[in-house]
Order: sequence, then structure tokens, then C-alpha cells
Amino acid sequence: MSRYHELKHRVVTSFQRRVANPISRALPGQTLLETTGRKSGQPRRTPIGGRRTGREFWFVSEHGEKSQYVRNIQADPRVRLRLNGKWHSGTAHLVPEDDARARLKALPRMNSAAVRAVGTDLLTLRVDLAD
Repeated sequence: MSRYHELKHRVVTSFQRRVANPISRALPGQTLLETTGRKSGQPRRTPIGGRRTGREFWFVSEHGEKSQYVRNIQADPRVRLRLNGKWHSGTAHLVPEDDARARLKALPRMNSAAVRAVGTDLLTLRVDLAD
């Protein structure tokens, strides 16, 4: 990763962690991804944007495998998603062979624009919903 992308990653994640995510988590309609912390074992909730298609939920991580929630998924792919105020269990999968930029075109426009603007290493993820 270039120095520019490393700095961009640090600035964006710091802002998200301290400002954007606490506000977004409090919004009742915000989609949340709940992973299990790979070190703490505690639930970790991250606001995300994406789209449900049948029994799958697709989204794109703006920082790929550097995202903490992606690292948590790699350690334990069992997740929960809050969609429209209701929690769903599922199994998350990294889909590196998917064209993340093309995927963003099929996802909600505002979130996709933000991911493209701040992203440094786009990675598609899919959650297979159990319920």
C-alpha cells in the first residue's frame, strides 16, 4: 500500500471510529454488521451499506482485509445483520474474485459513492442469511 493510501486509511478509519460509526449505530434504520471480536470475543457492530438479494446480503469493504470487521470475519465468519430493524443470523464470505467496483453500481448509490471516495482496497463480501 502506498504512503498516500496508508495515510488515507488511517484518517478515514479514525473518523469512522470516533465520529461516523457511533452516530450511525444509533440510527434505527441503519444496517449493522455484528461480528465477534477476534481478540476480545465481544460483539462488534459496524454500520454498513449494501443490498439484500433473496437470502444473500452483498456489500463492499472500503479497506479490504485491513478492515477490522473483515479480520473478525476471517477469524469467525458467523455474523448477524440488522436489516430494517430486525436481526438476522448468517455466514459471511469474502469474495475477492468479484469486481467490487462493478458490485458498487448495483448497491445503494449514496453508500457506494462514499465507499468509492474513501476506499483504498475494495473487497466484496456476501452474507448468506440463515433466517
